[in-house]
Amino acid sequence: MYTPLPARLRPETLDDMLGQKHLLGSGKPLRNIIESGNIPNMIFYGCAGIGKTTLAQIIAKQTDKTLYKLNATTANTDNIKEVIQQIGALGNDKGIILYLDEMQYFTKKQQQILLEFIENGSITLIASTSENPYFYIYGAIISRCTVFEFRPLEKSDLEIAVQRGFAAMEEQNITLTVEEGVVSHIASTCGGDVRKALNTVEVLCSRKAGQKAVNVTLEAAKEVSKKSSMRYDRDGDSHYDILSALQKSIRGSDPDGAVHYLARLVLAEDLPSICRRLLVIAAEDIGLAYPQAISVVKSCVDAALQLGFPEARIPLAEATLLLATAPKSNSAICAVDEAMERIKSAGAGDIPSHLKDSHYGGAEKLDHGTGYKYPHAYPSHYVKQQYLPDHLKGDRYYAYGENKTEQAAKKYWDLIKGEEK
Repeated sequence: MYTPLPARLRPETLDDMLGQKHLLGSGKPLRNIIESGNIPNMIFYGCAGIGKTTLAQIIAKQTDKTLYKLNATTANTDNIKEVIQQIGALGNDKGIILYLDEMQYFTKKQQQILLEFIENGSITLIASTSENPYFYIYGAIISRCTVFEFRPLEKSDLEIAVQRGFAAMEEQNITLTVEEGVVSHIASTCGGDVRKALNTVEVLCSRKAGQKAVNVTLEAAKEVSKKSSMRYDRDGDSHYDILSALQKSIRGSDPDGAVHYLARLVLAEDLPSICRRLLVIAAEDIGLAYPQAISVVKSCVDAALQLGFPEARIPLAEATLLLATAPKSNSAICAVDEAMERIKSAGAGDIPSHLKDSHYGGAEKLDHGTGYKYPHAYPSHYVKQQYLPDHLKGDRYYAYGENKTEQAAKKYWDLIKGEEK
């Protein structure tokens, strides 16, 4: 029976595991838990191919517990009940570990079935998810579990895995010649996914029937690993993480970081998300420090949408670099958020009568519009009057930003309003 290379090379001990040093290094929390033998309910959170399933198997083996594995994409309520029925059965006297892969696909009801049994210790739950558990897993399950975040493997760890892969393939009566740079290239372009790296090795070592020698070239490695270095799922965490990193790089005025994350999104060809986020950034982070930025970005976005990829990357890069190097102000978003919070806490209140609409018959009888002062009828087109509801009178939401544009506006209005009699 054919066994894929990643399965053949699956580590069997903690010391064989690659990566996750922040969890499994000497003295680190998860390693201490495993070595103690007292295994709590846990959730392993992280992308595919970085050791979550492997570690669950190692834990079961090391603690001598019976391991049951279910995948939430195919399992149903009956499968869960079958595991529950094994509690106390012959051979399970040292306990049961239920490894539930991709738990985010279970419904709330399916997750609730497990509550009683993981709380009383009849079953030790190790769940894995590639999505943020705090968004996708039922709160009652989260509260009974310890969440550990797994990270993509570093290049140095992946190079070890790739070398192991080529060594294992040579054991299959193949004479391999691996060009210089192949190992490094695979390790760099598999997105931190050891399974993907080993699958690449296996593909590169494929041969015709009867062929005994294989020359693995760098060119072939590049062809096989095209676009594999980036994790991207438009409905998943990686989507929002990249967009977040793009915005934070622009906000931090780092043009190199900004264009890096733009490049990731361009390679994923996610044009709508790029356009929307750039427009948000122009308003949220550049704001009144350079009010024309949103007009320029809108023009770039329109051009990108009309051009489509690959040419769309050019106006998108222009917009990204403009925003990254522009002066910054968040005074607009701070002002509107402050006003919204005040309304939530204190209520909206009645609009002052003199500000209400008076363009209809009977408005005067309701005292609507009475006493309104028309600013254009006054010097400098300004006159002091109350605009906020009575109970919010005196509130201040907008604070001028410390930038040239807003400070010029402040200076102007300080002068005008200072002339009030």
